[in-house]
Amino acid sequence: MIKPNLRDYTIEEIKELMKTLGEPLYRGEQIFHWITCKNAITFEEMTNLPKTLRAKFSEKFSLELPEILNKEEDIDGTTKFALKLADGSLIETVIIPERDHYTLCVSTQVGCPIGCKFCVTGKLRFKRNLEVYEIISQVVLARRYLKEKGEILPLRNVVFMGMGEPLLNLQNLIKALKILAHSKGFNYSRKRLTVSTVGLLKEMEILAKEFPVALALSLHAPTDEIRRKLIPVAKKYSVKELISACKKFPRIKNSRITIEYVLIKNVNDSKECAIKLAELLKGYPFKVNLIPFNPHPDLPFERPSSDKIERFQKYLLSQKILTTVRKSKGLMINAACGQLGAKFLKYSVPDSMYKKTAFRTS
Repeated sequence: MIKPNLRDYTIEEIKELMKTLGEPLYRGEQIFHWITCKNAITFEEMTNLPKTLRAKFSEKFSLELPEILNKEEDIDGTTKFALKLADGSLIETVIIPERDHYTLCVSTQVGCPIGCKFCVTGKLRFKRNLEVYEIISQVVLARRYLKEKGEILPLRNVVFMGMGEPLLNLQNLIKALKILAHSKGFNYSRKRLTVSTVGLLKEMEILAKEFPVALALSLHAPTDEIRRKLIPVAKKYSVKELISACKKFPRIKNSRITIEYVLIKNVNDSKECAIKLAELLKGYPFKVNLIPFNPHPDLPFERPSSDKIERFQKYLLSQKILTTVRKSKGLMINAACGQLGAKFLKYSVPDSMYKKTAFRTS
């Protein structure tokens, strides 16, 4: 019999387990602290718990983490892990070094059903959603890895920008966010937890109601015509509808909603596109994150010149729109934006594992 993984449980659910075992509720808080803040991987590590309780939980529950099949490090410090899940499925997660902290790029699905034309991950197609413990395990593995390296900088940000569309795994996403943000556990600030979405309005409304965190919209075009060529599912919602939904989404204190925009040569990098994008965003404190396209042999696009990227950014800044250009980290190990699964997964996973899945929202 397969034991349930305790990382699937919130602190409230672990306290309920204490009730069924006739144990005091504070034991639940202790266990939650061990599997989150202290990144425990065995019950034996929980030295402030009675041995009998540790034995009970060890018998009934698992703390197993995904197997690290491959680890690659770029010269810029980016580290990518290829992880094998219990059913043999493969995902990737990336640790990104920043000036005074680290950011973890987390996957939420095996493969991706969206199929953006500029993203290699979409070519893997879709197998299944990740369970809560599989999402949380990526954070635990990253924290343990940095600790083992003796790294003193914190893993401060967790961004849901890895494989998959997070809002298509909505309930597991929300539960994982609650575990990550809980003050007695990982204790991540909500503004340090960022969910990136291609723009699913119903799911955005649910997230806004149940557990709002920092939001990033993968827009990538200022017009419906261009966007629908890049993102097949874009015909479901117009650009104007998406921007309107972002304006209604609760803003975390001292944060802005991010507009992600992959700049592709001769597709969406013109002065006209910059003008239309500025018109679309004016009057609201958005932040535009320009992402120069990361080339790959399997994709028919090119990266714009540095001059063109700079001109695009300067125009937006002239319109008083906060705009940054993302530095492409992890390019040498296929860990940059849109590249997850490009190398290790593509050539290691039998095509039969993945299936074409129709795009659906609730």
